[in-house]
Amino acid sequence: MTMSLLTVLGALALPVLIVPLVLVGPGARAQSESSQPWYETLPAVAMDYKVHIDAGKEDCYFQYANPGATFYVNFQVLRGGDGKAGFAVRNPHGDIVFPYQWRANADYQDQSTQGGYYCVCVDNQFSKFASKLVNIYITVIRYDQWEKYAQELEDLNLSVINVTNTMVSVEKNIYEVLQIQHFSRSREDRDYNLLLDNKSYVQNWSILQIIVIVATTVLQVYFVRRLFEVRGGYSRSRI
Repeated sequence: MTMSLLTVLGALALPVLIVPLVLVGPGARAQSESSQPWYETLPAVAMDYKVHIDAGKEDCYFQYANPGATFYVNFQVLRGGDGKAGFAVRNPHGDIVFPYQWRANADYQDQSTQGGYYCVCVDNQFSKFASKLVNIYITVIRYDQWEKYAQELEDLNLSVINVTNTMVSVEKNIYEVLQIQHFSRSREDRDYNLLLDNKSYVQNWSILQIIVIVATTVLQVYFVRRLFEVRGGYSRSRI
């Protein structure tokens, strides 16, 4: 059964941060009165998830995109194993538009969607023992809503064509900046987790070396004492 990404992650994912970015216009009230689910009527949505993928498992999530909307998804492995996983994207027709590749990060964008549910899959089947922590960033943007917003203002005899074009340009630039910021944050989280793993490795290896050195010293002292030990029952002759 087709479900929204919001419904699936509520049961499978780690604590999730959901940040919907909504463009509010005069037609918002009319949209809210429609029978469509709320996530299908929003002009723009941006969501950031951190999901835990068990070893040898593959998890798929679904996100609705309106016809003509721009769909974007970014994957980033934050922790676990070799730091890589398989990522794939299927369009609403079930076709694989982004084939599986075993990599640390990936992204995909579709600027002319036909509408429907996109399937986003994270594959960890090649890892038999290590689970993965994966960050998934998704945006669905409907730029045509700006044109409707401008038309509604023109009906009110307001000439805002230049302002609207500027707003659309600014909006596109904002979402590009958000994508870049998300990628930078994902890289930062990945580097931080790698630093913690290296710290733990160096600390454990140092403790092991200390234990080996102490044990070696104790054994050396023991055998040297045994070497010079004078056994009882033998008499010493005096000269």
